[in-house]
Amino acid sequence: MTIIQKLSVAGCAGLLSSAAVAAETQPQLDVAANGFIMICAALVIIMSIPGIALFYGGMVRSKNMLSIMIQSIVCFSLMYILWAFFGYSLAMGTENDSFIHLFYGDFSKIFLKGISVDTVDSNNLSELCYFSFQGAFAAITACLILGSFAERIKFSGLLVVMPVWFVLAYIPSWHMVWGGGWLDSSFGVLDFAGGTVVHINASICGLVGAYFVGRRIGYGKESMAPHSLTITMIGTCLLWFGWFGFNAGSSLSPDGTSVLAFTNTVLAPAAGVLSWMTLEWIVSGKPSMLGACSGAIAGLVAITPACGYVGIVGGICIGIIAGMICYWGVNGLKRMLNVDDSLDVFGVHGVGGITGAILTGIFCSPELGGTGFGNGNETILQQVVGQSVSVVVTVIWTAAVAYAAFFAASKLTGIRVQRDQEREGLDLAYHGERAYNH
Repeated sequence: MTIIQKLSVAGCAGLLSSAAVAAETQPQLDVAANGFIMICAALVIIMSIPGIALFYGGMVRSKNMLSIMIQSIVCFSLMYILWAFFGYSLAMGTENDSFIHLFYGDFSKIFLKGISVDTVDSNNLSELCYFSFQGAFAAITACLILGSFAERIKFSGLLVVMPVWFVLAYIPSWHMVWGGGWLDSSFGVLDFAGGTVVHINASICGLVGAYFVGRRIGYGKESMAPHSLTITMIGTCLLWFGWFGFNAGSSLSPDGTSVLAFTNTVLAPAAGVLSWMTLEWIVSGKPSMLGACSGAIAGLVAITPACGYVGIVGGICIGIIAGMICYWGVNGLKRMLNVDDSLDVFGVHGVGGITGAILTGIFCSPELGGTGFGNGNETILQQVVGQSVSVVVTVIWTAAVAYAAFFAASKLTGIRVQRDQEREGLDLAYHGERAYNH
């Protein structure tokens, strides 16, 4: 072989080697993980429709059941469309160091630009799959808000509030915690599946809305008991079932962490059911079906930020604590706040989300069976401080945005239905339908 031939062979080998290295550095589709996340996305969608729709629907009076259900499916649909148009792009992380990128991403993927069936992200998932999974989180967060001012909000006003909240509260919260933004980069915040991004965010918006819209006519004087706890129980079961996708899916891979999150999603709400039921039995003398359902949701909410970071015993402890403190949130704190939070969104999702976020900073410690602290944190105290900062920022930020959103809606469309419409029920007055024809 001549020198030229040898050089040619060596050059070809070098090129092939470089191509192989480049191929190895490019994300490759993990088919198993991709299928897993597709299933998890579908489970999270079940949480909104029909989960939240039935859970809330059973708790309102029969004359308002369809109104809360149509609000759920419309808000779900609206959030997904906005997520596709610009939400996904604005939420995603960026390497740009400008101040704005502490809170938002950019417009590089607006209308899903540059994303095709062949696009694989850094998690080795189809980017369309990841988009769909995270879109389901945006949708369920919006649906959770609805319970705070159920039975008296004007439908057109709601459709003004939701996009404002989405752009100014949900997207920056997502980016700050999950997109490499301020809270993630500066405080090493741990939020595995949405304690701050989803539950605290939704509950604060709902609480502000409940104050802004005002109390229901007859609140505290007339019976406003749930019209069908059977339906609420079905909704609870669908939420619990879908929550496995919510929590385990946030691992983004069917690995050991996803199994830990899955197991905690079984045990924490089970502990929440038992602790709420026990406390209610002691205080009121009777364990109720609504209490058991509320205890399950309290445990699910509190374990959400912690599920992939805490051990099994830690998860059970979080469930027990959440059941008891959320019982107080619904039966004590609510009276102190003097607010008509119709379906106790703040008492369960707000109090439970705050409880879970703080306890994550404790039980994530390896000494307590956890998987370790967030970036830059080395002690429980440091982690708890970071978690607390994320809670305070979320509360203040979302409250300010929610007030602006409801104020804008009150000026543009009005925010409260007329008294005769509220008396008649929103099903007929606003939608021309009945849930039950008998």
